[in-house]
This record gives sequence, structure tokens and C-alpha cells, in this order.
Amino acid sequence: QVQLVESGGGLVQPGGSLRLSCAASGSVFSIFAMGWYRQAPGSQREVVATITSSGRINYADSVKGRFTISRDSSNTTWWLQMNSLKVEDTAAYYCTAEGLAPPYRYWGQGTQVTVSS
Repeated sequence: QVQLVESGGGLVQPGGSLRLSCAASGSVFSIFAMGWYRQAPGSQREVVATITSSGRINYADSVKGRFTISRDSSNTTWWLQMNSLKVEDTAAYYCTAEGLAPPYRYWGQGTQVTVSS
């Protein structure tokens, strides 16, 4: 099992920045990929960014050039740096940890990001 705890959400004005953190504990040795998802009210949960233990990164088109995902060398902490935030980035953000054998995905409890003037 992997336990995830997020932090760093809050209220920010359009154009501002926030940095989300995710701390993992438990069977962290089994983590293959780390990620961030978000869900806005009335919308489906969507992937924002992912990073594998080897460093391969993918971003949703909507955040490319504005968000940056990174991790520490032990794969126990990862971050989502969000710059040039837009009102449409408002959502609950969830960090995830994925394993391969056996396959799994664990979710954090979520942290709210609100972009509003």
C-alpha cells in the first residue's frame, strides 16, 4: 500500500502561481509513475501531468508551458509547479502513485485550487 498526502492548494489570482506537493509513504519502492489529476465541478477527472521513475514526463495540452511536474530522487515526494494560472484551472487536484506488478493506482485526498480575482 502507498499513502499519499497533498499540500499547497489555495486561492490565487489569475496569472499567479501555486506549488502543490505530494508526499508518499508505505511501499514507495514499488512506485513506477507519479502524477497529478484534477476535477472541476461538473466535469470528469482529468490527467494534468505524469512523471515516471525514469523521468519521462507528459502534460495535458491545456497546461503545457505553464505547469511543471518534478520529483525527488527517491520517488517519495513530487511537486506540481503551476504558473500563469487561469480561472479554468480551478479544480480539486489529486496526486497519484502507480505501480506495475501488480498494477495499481493510489490517490491522495485532494487539495483545492481556486483561481479567482
